[in-house]
Amino acid sequence: MSVFKFKQFEVDQTGCAMKINTDGVLIAAMANQRDPKKILDIGTGTGVIALMLAQRFPDAKIHAVEIDEQAAKTAERNFQQSPFHHRLTIGNIAIENYNSPDRFELIVSNPPFFVNDLKNEEIRKGIARHAEDGFFNMLVKKISELLTADGQAWLILPIKQADEVVVEAGYYGMELLEKIHIHSDRSKAAFRQIISLGKNKTAIQESDFYLYEDLKVHTAEYKILLKDFFLAY
Repeated sequence: MSVFKFKQFEVDQTGCAMKINTDGVLIAAMANQRDPKKILDIGTGTGVIALMLAQRFPDAKIHAVEIDEQAAKTAERNFQQSPFHHRLTIGNIAIENYNSPDRFELIVSNPPFFVNDLKNEEIRKGIARHAEDGFFNMLVKKISELLTADGQAWLILPIKQADEVVVEAGYYGMELLEKIHIHSDRSKAAFRQIISLGKNKTAIQESDFYLYEDLKVHTAEYKILLKDFFLAY
């Protein structure tokens, strides 16, 4: 299905190596900050995260960056066809090359996470899913430069990479603020973590989130989280 219909917008996935997935919609629905005016979405892909954030934060302007030219063009079309088009912009650029006079109260990313792994034969999908050595150090450094003093950065990652990012964050003056363990169901260990980083040290909030209560049956908490977006709920 190339076009994914949400309650308030549609996402055409044509030309995008990475399609809409659970990681993306979870981070877009969970990432939080009080009344952000400027939001940055790093590696927007189809644009779905930026679009969901635009729906959630009606007073915010959202800028997205995307390294893949085709995906950036698709995301731009999705932005322009949405009811939030006047608050959404995109740059076809790698985050390491992105510079802006703006500082963002909220930064969100569903980054590539396979480091030193066998490259996917499909090169563009490989770029979307694989990270090179030093990638997370670069990403965290860039986030620290672009984040406001009281801002929050939210990322979704496998456990190992999330732990690495938390360590890297400490080198750049950022602390772990929140950690959400994502489980398939209550019988399984977490397979992802959503982490929030910021420059002000606070007590760390930690919680668990479960996707399924039975085979192909989503939990009530999953449905509540996404009820403002998914037509099924």
